[in-house]
Amino acid sequence: DTPIDYDNLIALGSMMGSGGMIVMDEDNCMVDIARFFLDFTVEESCGKCPPCRIGTKRMLQILDKITEGKGEPKDLDNLERLAENIKISSLCGLGQTAPNPVLSTLKYFRHEYEAHVNDKKCPAGVCQALSNYYITEDCKGCTVCTKACPVNAITGERKALHTIDTETCIKCGACLDKCPFKAIIRK
Repeated sequence: DTPIDYDNLIALGSMMGSGGMIVMDEDNCMVDIARFFLDFTVEESCGKCPPCRIGTKRMLQILDKITEGKGEPKDLDNLERLAENIKISSLCGLGQTAPNPVLSTLKYFRHEYEAHVNDKKCPAGVCQALSNYYITEDCKGCTVCTKACPVNAITGERKALHTIDTETCIKCGACLDKCPFKAIIRK
């Protein structure tokens, strides 16, 4: 119910750029989205001011740590404090707005960050390190997944339900891509 104009978006803590809009749903991981946008900013930084040059890299390291399932509760506070400092101390618009995706996702989707850090789970199933692959009852035992797996993590007899050893699985997704029966899920 929000009009899409400059003043209304700024009031919500968002911004209006060149007219593009990104629409997301529950299949998008907000932590990974923040990481994606920060990765872009790190690459685009001119490097003249330390808050942008060093601060955004540090934020990206923290986000990488969280999406890899290695995050700790203190990382969320550090991320937020770092973002606020970068926002007020950067010299140009890039550095001043670089923390916005992190601050916005922390504000509106903190529960997703907490799930990554506390439960070591990605609610959207996007962060590969926090996901596992499973074979459902729809498996026909065709062995296509077994042949596709580079580490032999899938076992099962022909024409029987197969299983994935989650300890051996490297989460490459080759089995998911190859299964003709859509019997493999990631969660």
